[in-house]
Formats: sequence, C-alpha cells, structure tokens
Amino acid sequence: MLVKMEDPGERLAAVRNEGSLTSTLRTLLFFTALMITLPVGLYFSSKAYVFEGSLGMSDRDSYFYAAIVAVVTVHVVLALFVYVAWSEGSRQWREGKQD
Repeated sequence: MLVKMEDPGERLAAVRNEGSLTSTLRTLLFFTALMITLPVGLYFSSKAYVFEGSLGMSDRDSYFYAAIVAVVTVHVVLALFVYVAWSEGSRQWREGKQD
C-alpha cells in the first residue's frame, strides 16, 4: 500500500490560488455593486438636488445633465476597476515570480 506524501509547496500554492480566486471574486462583486448603485444614485440625486434644486434648471435640461453625470460615473468606476485589476494581477505575477 503506497501512501502519497503531500508536498507542502503544492498545498501552499492551492491555498494561494483559492485566496486569489476569493479576492478576485470579492473585487468583481464590489465593482458590480458600484456599477449598479453609483450611476443610478448620482443620476437621481444630481437631477433633483443639484440641477433642479440648486441651479433651478428645467425638467428637460436636468435630465440631460444628470445623464451626463451618470455616464461619467460609469467611466470612472470602469477605470477604477481596470486599475485595481491591473495592480492585483501584477502583484500576483510578482509573487509568483519570487517562488
């Protein structure tokens, strides 16, 4: 009867992989929630409070400018996601190179 001894290096790599996957999933879910809530929330709040409330714009103009705020917000969230994913990927690459 042969019993295979488990290599500690393989186990450590599996734990790192699982942690990496969990971290990646957490980041993806966080940015998904931001992508849904932030543009919609800023659209309605900027329309009601900034453009109609403070600046006294008409209903039609406030829709237009609030949509611009929402689109800019989407681009900012996407840029942040790309930056975080890029830095996380390069960090994992550097850690993998040091092994």
